[in-house]
Amino acid sequence: MGENRVVQGRMVTPTSLAELIEGGDVMDAEPIRDADRDCPECGGNVLVVGYMPSVLEFVTGYKCQDCDWRETDRE
Repeated sequence: MGENRVVQGRMVTPTSLAELIEGGDVMDAEPIRDADRDCPECGGNVLVVGYMPSVLEFVTGYKCQDCDWRETDRE
């Protein structure tokens, strides 16, 4: 299911979800998927999206649908 999803009461596209996680513009984003985990802060549903913040970097980002929690796979 890669279509638009609702996050904290707002409809988001893959690109807008990636920008929300990244805190800025991204070049491209893959379809949104459900993550196989619950939010560590509120227990809500977590979404995952892969995106490219730059030409040389690919990041997997995680965002709770219900609260402000977000995380990336950056080391």
